[in-house]
Amino acid sequence: MLEKLLTPASIAVIGASRKPGKVGHAILANLVDAGFQGEVVPVNPAGGEILGVTVYRNLEEYGGKIDLAVIVVPLMAVKDAVREAIGAGARAVVIITAGFKEVGEEGASLEREITELCASRGVRLMGPNCLGLINTHHKMNASFANRMPDKGNISIISQSGALCTAILDWAAGRDLGLAKLVSIGNKADLDETDFLTAFADDDETKVIAGYLESIASGDAFVRAAEAAAAIKPIVIMKAGTTASGGKAASSHTGSLAGADIAYGAAFKRSGVIRAETFEALFDYATALAMQPLPKGDRVAIITNAGGPGIMAADAVENMGLHVATLGEGTATALKAKLPAAASVGNPIDVLGDADPERYAMAVKAAQEDESVDAIIVILAPQAMTSPAETARTVLERVRMVEVDPASPPKPVLAAFMGGKDVMPARQEFVASSLPDYPAPERAIAALKAMVDYAKWRQRPPRVVTRFPVNRRRVERIIARHLRIGRLQVNEAQAKEILGAYDFSVPAGRLCTTVEEAVEVAGGVGYPVVMKISSPDAVHKSDIGGVRLGISDAEEVRDAFDLMMMRIKRKIPDARLDGIYVETMCTPGREVIIGMKRDPQFGPMLMFGLGGIFVEVMKDVTFHLAPITADEALQMLMGTRSYALLKGARGHAGVDLKAVAGTLQRLSQLATDFPQIAELDINPLIVGEIGTEPAVADARITLAEQRIAE
Repeated sequence: MLEKLLTPASIAVIGASRKPGKVGHAILANLVDAGFQGEVVPVNPAGGEILGVTVYRNLEEYGGKIDLAVIVVPLMAVKDAVREAIGAGARAVVIITAGFKEVGEEGASLEREITELCASRGVRLMGPNCLGLINTHHKMNASFANRMPDKGNISIISQSGALCTAILDWAAGRDLGLAKLVSIGNKADLDETDFLTAFADDDETKVIAGYLESIASGDAFVRAAEAAAAIKPIVIMKAGTTASGGKAASSHTGSLAGADIAYGAAFKRSGVIRAETFEALFDYATALAMQPLPKGDRVAIITNAGGPGIMAADAVENMGLHVATLGEGTATALKAKLPAAASVGNPIDVLGDADPERYAMAVKAAQEDESVDAIIVILAPQAMTSPAETARTVLERVRMVEVDPASPPKPVLAAFMGGKDVMPARQEFVASSLPDYPAPERAIAALKAMVDYAKWRQRPPRVVTRFPVNRRRVERIIARHLRIGRLQVNEAQAKEILGAYDFSVPAGRLCTTVEEAVEVAGGVGYPVVMKISSPDAVHKSDIGGVRLGISDAEEVRDAFDLMMMRIKRKIPDARLDGIYVETMCTPGREVIIGMKRDPQFGPMLMFGLGGIFVEVMKDVTFHLAPITADEALQMLMGTRSYALLKGARGHAGVDLKAVAGTLQRLSQLATDFPQIAELDINPLIVGEIGTEPAVADARITLAEQRIAE
């Protein structure tokens, strides 16, 4: 799809400079020094020769066809340079020059003009305001970075040019090769989605890594990332997610579902591995590029020191993995060959005087144990330790398994702790593509990323259930609200909407007089609940607008009068719909479910336990709609309080499948009606197996409708 950009046969450098230190000189020098096998066409009005390459005053003087143009001319000359490149047959353009939309509207306008020009001629544009691109397998360095990496199998997408140079320096310091590196800059045309798709189909790329500050199109990104992650791992560091923007949220879901949560939900859906730090980005990418995926999450730890072994075991448990219980045969084999003082449990402590053969024997035992899915090898340098020789012996043992078809390889990650003494061992690991980390926690964090990705790859096919519902009823309610410009849907009509999607809603009605309230209470049956209904009273209980357990008509009259008096005193100008009277729900556990529509990624569903768990602990999970039955259950399991829902300490569990079904219905409602901006069901009362979750309270906010120009 992007062949003329990534593997061009000819490259024009428009703005090539003969002055070292200039960007136009650096790009030309990098192309020459990398040994680019195609034709390089420098363009500079002065003509002549630079670095032994003939320079043309313009592309008309050159007279041939080009595949790619790299443009590094002053801002106001860029558009003419693009026209010149298109005239010479260029199918791709990289604009290095800055000063476009990143500096203001004038630059943004010029950027739009150039983008439209390229689009009208079928030319793909990368940038502007970017570092350029590198393809090591094509011997192409069309960037102004200060180094060319070795060949490798990790490809980089970066929105920051400066970070690209840091990545190149980091890789060089670890002798790590790269496949491709693209600096996407302002993303006027080509963006992260385009390169995810391109790298997914690239045989030279085994792992895609990226640094992003924004995502151009949420829906397109999720589709492209999901398709790419089904083929190879994607690791992304996402920055710039702390600013919430927009209006203050009016619901629990809205207040908790910030921009960072939306990106996290999108990554989870699409199989993207999220790196929280620059360090983690490459910790994960190197492990995924160098080792096979684990079959499960059972980890064997091999160490020559007790403390690091304990650190590793703690990290395994803290990250949700399992310290493997070694088989009896493994323990017997280890006892026969290790000193009596060694530990043959897990961690396997080969003792401080362990020689390389002792390590190799322990690795072999873990490899052959069917209860082990992955191996962490730890070494702390001591007087009798031979780090480099130990590394070579471990590598030899790993290679023996890799060539044995009867013994599927397990991932092996090393954590050789220290500095100068273990540096020769690190060099051995790098040369043989075995990931090595300076601390056990980092190795295990990388392993956790591998386990999570392997689980995502093994997930069942996504089948979204569609329930029979009454859409027309919901359409009428929403249309009526939007017609009068009312965005807050009161509880009565919110519950009518939910009832149309077959949520279990207690019997009740909105009442405007005390006589009507008494009649409704008698009709639905005591005890009842009474709640004030006003678009200006979002938190009803704060103003005494909720009464529970009302047991007779006299209490109804007293509560009605008191609520009316309170709201008029506390919110004198409040718009008042009336008082909602409904039957009390059967007691159960309170949970909260909700939805907030993210401007990038669409409807995000939320689930959490009610009360302090959502108010203080914020123990909630999010997922993008639509969701499958399995994803709904995963949302429940993703909370720290999941054990309470299952049942613990003598307390019965709740009907988890029924709760998951309610989340699926909410998912369908949110997907069917983009007019709904936020929705909270708080609380949803859930009970034991066989009981339907009941909607005790609900709030819906509609999105402001844009007026067509």
